[in-house]
Amino acid sequence: MAKEVKTNAMRFLEKNKIPYEEKSYECDEFIDGVTVAEKLGQPLSETFKTLVARGKSGNYFCFLIPVDKELDLKKAAKSVDEKSVELLHVKDLTAVTGYVRGGCTPIGMKKQFMTVVNDTAEALPHFYISGGRIGVQIKLSPRQLVEAIRGKFCDILM
Repeated sequence: MAKEVKTNAMRFLEKNKIPYEEKSYECDEFIDGVTVAEKLGQPLSETFKTLVARGKSGNYFCFLIPVDKELDLKKAAKSVDEKSVELLHVKDLTAVTGYVRGGCTPIGMKKQFMTVVNDTAEALPHFYISGGRIGVQIKLSPRQLVEAIRGKFCDILM
């Protein structure tokens, strides 16, 4: 089997000298993050999903939370100084981010959006996020990611 092509996310990490580990799994279409974590033997508390939302201002934001948790829209809005935020419809995801559902990651998007990572990740030595394609996860340091994308940690869970 030929080596898979690097994703925009991987190229971004390499350009910024952020160490990461690629983990792949067999999948032809979207499966939820809990199933991905279980397939790869990753703890749910260390496996994060990327949610994209639009603020009242019209700006887009990324929120990273553990795959088995739910985003608190009020806390999320407050974390980005918006009156409110609304999750992006799946049909609009690719046009806005360049990624498909199940492959969306906060790095390597068409445009870098303000990103908030739930504060439970701040104490973790590493966590897992989508690698920018269905079937690929990336293991990396949450602190290094947040620093590289000028994001922040905040409590954004229900």
